[in-house]
Amino acid sequence: MTKAKRTQTAEIKVQLLREGIPESIHRAQAVVCDSRGRVLSVAGNAETATFIRSALKPFQALSVTKTGTLERYNLSDRDLAIICSSHRGSMEQVRQVFNILWRSDVEPTLLQCPIPEGKRSPLQHNCSGKHAGMLAVCQQRKWPLNTYLQRSHPLQQLILQQVAELLGMPADEFICAHDDCGAPTYFMQIGQMATLFAKLASGDSVDMERIVRAMTSYPALVAGQEAFDTDLMRLTEGEIVSKSGAEGIQCIGQVGSGLGLAIKVMDGAKRAKYAVAIHLLKQLGWITPTIAENLAETYLVIGDFKRLDVMGEIEML
Repeated sequence: MTKAKRTQTAEIKVQLLREGIPESIHRAQAVVCDSRGRVLSVAGNAETATFIRSALKPFQALSVTKTGTLERYNLSDRDLAIICSSHRGSMEQVRQVFNILWRSDVEPTLLQCPIPEGKRSPLQHNCSGKHAGMLAVCQQRKWPLNTYLQRSHPLQQLILQQVAELLGMPADEFICAHDDCGAPTYFMQIGQMATLFAKLASGDSVDMERIVRAMTSYPALVAGQEAFDTDLMRLTEGEIVSKSGAEGIQCIGQVGSGLGLAIKVMDGAKRAKYAVAIHLLKQLGWITPTIAENLAETYLVIGDFKRLDVMGEIEML
């Protein structure tokens, strides 16, 4: 990435309007990078650093595609989509997670993601697909199953090494912490997140191309009904790959172009990141005005008396 003085512009602001009167303001940073890591456009500071959270899942899924685990257990693109998901715990989604475990001969009791409040099984946790994929890799490689979330585990070291190679960084330079589901996540610049999604969407890697195909072919498994990632990928019909993360993270790749967009809402507000994404995707020309309007009806109008208004643009460098 280039120096900070060339990667900083005015940030994006999102106002909550109650019957047209401003009530709250969210501030967001956003950046577009190409697959070589070059910053092309920015709003705010491309070197803003934060945890990538669940937007990491497509890259954690590389451990499944690169090790022959899909072929070994005859896993489908539906299975790969749920591995990349932050799902809603619907019956269809839970069954898909169970299918991964059943085919790889792993007991569901080995899942180390929490049991969601009010639920009965870790299968219903929104990260259970990722965990099932991790366990399948461990089973295929004959790695320990009961310690698969430890940072020193061969699986987590493999995932870290793959991310490091994509970003051209030494693996030992990454700052790691545990996500809410217990799996490691990484602290990185939003420009690096955009670069990862540019590489994901570029079509230059067979393994990542299959991940994109799985996510865009089965968007309802990646999130769920009335969820932003699902709606965006369904409406764009394979042209956009999208993955949300907690605390205001939204990452998007334009399939085939080698361009990635990363958004961080500084106060972590989920509603604001969707508003910013719609605003910037329309500005960048990655979605049509009709798709933008369709998404706005769901994600900008948030009640009978409230709507979100986005102020600011992403600037070309």
